[in-house]
Amino acid sequence: MSETTITVSAAVAAELEQHASDVFALMGNGNAWFLDAVVRRSAMRLTTVRHEAATVAAADAFYRASGQLAVATTTYGPGYTNAITPLAEAAQARIPLVLVVGDQPTSGRRPWDVDQAAIADAVGAAAIVVGRGDARSATRRAVETALLERRPVVLGIPYDVAHAQLEGDGVQSASLDAASEPFVSIDAEQLAGVAQALAGARRPLLLAGRGAHLAGAAEALRELAARLGARTASSALGSGIFAPDHRHLGICGGFASDRAAEAIEQADVALVVGAGLNQFQMRFGDAFAADARIVQVDILDAATNPRVDELVRGDARLVAEALLALTAGDAAAAEDSSRQGDEGWAAAGFGDVTGVHFERQPGDAAAPDGRLDPRSLFHALERILPADRVIVQDGGHFIGWAPTHLSVADPERLLMVGTAFQTIGLGFPSAVGAGAARPESTIVLVSGDGGALMGLADLDSVVRTVRRGVIVLVNDAAYGAEVHQYAVRGVAEAPMLIEQVDFAALGRGLGATAAVIETLDDLRQLEDWLAAGEDGVFVADCRVSQQVVAPYMVEIREAAMRAAAAD
Repeated sequence: MSETTITVSAAVAAELEQHASDVFALMGNGNAWFLDAVVRRSAMRLTTVRHEAATVAAADAFYRASGQLAVATTTYGPGYTNAITPLAEAAQARIPLVLVVGDQPTSGRRPWDVDQAAIADAVGAAAIVVGRGDARSATRRAVETALLERRPVVLGIPYDVAHAQLEGDGVQSASLDAASEPFVSIDAEQLAGVAQALAGARRPLLLAGRGAHLAGAAEALRELAARLGARTASSALGSGIFAPDHRHLGICGGFASDRAAEAIEQADVALVVGAGLNQFQMRFGDAFAADARIVQVDILDAATNPRVDELVRGDARLVAEALLALTAGDAAAAEDSSRQGDEGWAAAGFGDVTGVHFERQPGDAAAPDGRLDPRSLFHALERILPADRVIVQDGGHFIGWAPTHLSVADPERLLMVGTAFQTIGLGFPSAVGAGAARPESTIVLVSGDGGALMGLADLDSVVRTVRRGVIVLVNDAAYGAEVHQYAVRGVAEAPMLIEQVDFAALGRGLGATAAVIETLDDLRQLEDWLAAGEDGVFVADCRVSQQVVAPYMVEIREAAMRAAAAD
């Protein structure tokens, strides 16, 4: 085959190059020719990882940190099935990405092949298979589906056509608008009623989620809050969408401070924009007062929680801008509306709420068992870590500490890959994706020992690829979430425990700087490393106590016990 021959794999890479800058990969038989084309024929940046699951998790995190489409790639069969958990997470979280995989040959399935399309469909992803005659158009269709439907797409290249010559279909395509959304007509009469309800509210609340950020609604929502004298809050993934001013309450739900949660429960009208209102945001039904009017803005066909009184279908930015226009009035009327909201909140005891989100228990220098108190640890980290940072979280009990103690500048700087599907073990590859998206920032990965051990292969990837990063290992020698939900209810504890692992030694073995952190004074080693200003990765193996329970976990446990009692 001549050097000028365009293969099916080369055509796929050429089309993807029009829409994506980065590929996260692990090579195998099924994607070898595609990766050859990426390296030899495209300008896309290639980042290799050590486990197939990491390819998808890294691409997911790249999108969350940059807003740009990313590409993951694995081989067929076992390579593909290894990637299913992060694929399900991406589908649940509505993350647009393209997973390029090898696929069974056109002659039929082999013993090691699986029905990849059926598996994709089962977890909520789309699946498209390319052929010799439609490689570019099929790839473009995959990109369009990912961006417009906001979900992952599995793009299969049959093994016997991967290196075959392309038959036609070689026309280059224009780039797509990653912000495109299906058009949803807004009901003007309904919107006028919502505007009237907000303007007449004594204690209006604006709650924004990641969807509001993605739609570009932040500026309009900030102006609307000021006009109404509303208090503001966000979902965890919407952190940073509102300025931390005298009206901002921080995160709504299980991550709220006690005083912020009390304030949110005082709202008489709440406008929820681009937030899913899941059980954690709703504090298992206790977030809002029973008589509060809850209005949700989303492009979905139905409200996402039974507590919603009214769904306004529409793009978050367009709805926010329309409400801003509808509540404008003259200067005097706008001032009266703002004063009314502020006075209503002040009468309830929540006039100036500056910093209320960080009103947390400071914790002790050490817990009763002598190990670190995670509350005091994260208070210290807020002071120590650079302001220009991206916080990346794995899943586990510790997930409540970083969002409640560490500030972020915008929603693209707090990544929680795994929470939608409630999985752990995706922290290391998420840091890889965040590092590729934000090389100018310090990547701060917060992981537990259980999740870190599950994804340990890609500690190597973090050390190799992240320009400047800090790994905070919340090491309690246990699967903490299980201990605090089940051991306290009499379930056998032995399977929940992990023998003490020296992650500092593991990090040093892979080329990182590392230290075991057993006291707050030991954090001086991290401070000195940060002060030196050199590139690299620091592993802080923080030996925390099992005895300190995050408040959100108490809520989960109590809700489960109430449900069990009701049965």
